[in-house]
Amino acid sequence: MALLEVIALDARDALAAQKGGADRVELVADMAADGLSPSPATVAEVRAAVDLPVRVMIRLTDGFAPGDLVGLVRRTVELRSAGAEEFVLGFLTADGDVDRPAVTRVIEAIDGAPWTFHRAIDHCADRAALRAAVAGLPGLDGFLTAGAATGVDDGIATLIAEASGPQRILAGGGLRLDHLPRLSAAGIDAFHIGSAARPHGWDSPVSPAAVRAWRTAIDDQTLRVRSKTHR
Repeated sequence: MALLEVIALDARDALAAQKGGADRVELVADMAADGLSPSPATVAEVRAAVDLPVRVMIRLTDGFAPGDLVGLVRRTVELRSAGAEEFVLGFLTADGDVDRPAVTRVIEAIDGAPWTFHRAIDHCADRAALRAAVAGLPGLDGFLTAGAATGVDDGIATLIAEASGPQRILAGGGLRLDHLPRLSAAGIDAFHIGSAARPHGWDSPVSPAAVRAWRTAIDDQTLRVRSKTHR
């Protein structure tokens, strides 16, 4: 079945996501900055609380520059020591190109663990060039992307065009239920939600009922697509 990933800020969120039927959580802190690295203590708490895979954000400052690379690598090692086994990262230069040396240094620190290149791709100068530049890096198994910096509404055509690429597209960023038919029909089978899992806003925890609604809708849509394919 299709993958449903839910943003979690803590163990309570992760438990709610699991209860609602999520397949994976993306663990972050400080959504006012669009998601920074959580503390090692939070990683340990979440890993102890749920059986789901947990992708941990590696990002210390707002924006997409790596900032203090030494500090970033140090935090990465701390997160690994706290139990992090999967990661989310992505860095750009001032010109909007992928900062391959920074990305490479961090993935050396995660030592072969699976990782997602996050929505930095939606802010880069050349999406195709970025994808080509990181395609061979160890552990990369997908891109979290809305197709546009402004969200899925504006980027859905790009997502559909990229759906057949070598890495999995994890669609997210203003994703709504009404986007699912077009995305699923194009072959996209991985979906990422944040605010959609929190009907009462980011000051409230993840709602298991909201996650369940997405789980049901995604699975139903996947079955429809498969049914049409096998006719």
